Amino acid sequence: MQSTTLPEQADAKSPAGADIRYLAHGPTGDMIHSTVPPYQINRATVHATVSEFWYVLEGHGEIWRDDGMEHGVTTLVPGVAIDIPVGTAFQYRNVSSMPLKFICITMPPWPGDSEATIIEGIWQPTV
Repeated sequence: MQSTTLPEQADAKSPAGADIRYLAHGPTGDMIHSTVPPYQINRATVHATVSEFWYVLEGHGEIWRDDGMEHGVTTLVPGVAIDIPVGTAFQYRNVSSMPLKFICITMPPWPGDSEATIIEGIWQPTV
């Protein structure tokens, strides 16, 4: 059994450019807390083996997703939950003056930064 308190400082950066704090790790998945600074546009990526669920806690952002059959931009505001199935291209950005914060669950556990391939997105990254 695990119990974690949200760390004050980020533990790492995601391949896309968000500040991440590790919350839980298990045999079927991981949970992190992500923060995107005001007006930051992260790099577009695609994952080889990992799917994600996100739940937005604070802020205002946008995420573009493209799975090869459907694509579009979803507004990220508190209370919104999204999925990013394995193989889906995605890019996200903070469109406000406040940090964008969300919980991210990866399934299976994150194998390392080589999991994410940087690709061309729809916005010019600022990181």
